[in-house]
Amino acid sequence: MVIQLNTVIPLGRTFDEYVRMFDLTQQDLNKSILSVADGPASFNAEGTKLGFKIKSVDPLYKFSSTQIKSRFDQVVDNIIKQVEETPKDWVWTYHKSSHKLRKNREKAINVFCQDYEQGQVESRYEIGELPQLKYLDCEYELGLSSHFLFLYSEQFDQDFHLNSIKEMLRVCQELRIFPLLTLKNKRSPYLEFITEKLEKQGHNCQIKKVSYQLQAGGNEMLKITKNS
Repeated sequence: MVIQLNTVIPLGRTFDEYVRMFDLTQQDLNKSILSVADGPASFNAEGTKLGFKIKSVDPLYKFSSTQIKSRFDQVVDNIIKQVEETPKDWVWTYHKSSHKLRKNREKAINVFCQDYEQGQVESRYEIGELPQLKYLDCEYELGLSSHFLFLYSEQFDQDFHLNSIKEMLRVCQELRIFPLLTLKNKRSPYLEFITEKLEKQGHNCQIKKVSYQLQAGGNEMLKITKNS
């Protein structure tokens, strides 16, 4: 799939959001981490400064930081407007308000942009996309997927989801996916099928409550531990 910047909604989350979304402990953060479809999140930038080993992968990384930030500036007003027009769909325990949500998204992309060029030199941001990754079997200890798998269930079918998750499990010893809801705030119709399929193959699947929530009902992640 050839990505076009005019179809991308480049919203990124902060390091603290990742810690909460994925229930990351200090032990988890000390692992080698592959974060797929990471977009303009500041997780890599902030985590690297703290000494953690993080690789971010996204087709978005074929564009420059200036192009990515320009696209963010084009879409952010409309995104916040949509949020404000659907108040029942959102929970404000973390961000407190739509205004603060916007500020947090601006913070994330600004930190990302400041780190992006150096991160590319250091191979921390690499171009790539599911359902095929270029990495070796078991190359990473922990894989993360934030706001892509399950969220875009209407845009990507069940086979894509299953193949993508199997590919991440090929590369990573453990995988965590957040959220489990679609863009319409409904649990993904693929979740039950995929967890049953993986468990039959010997993998351990757990749906865990986490301390982060923005979408109403969106405070769960899927943790998959690979059958060794």
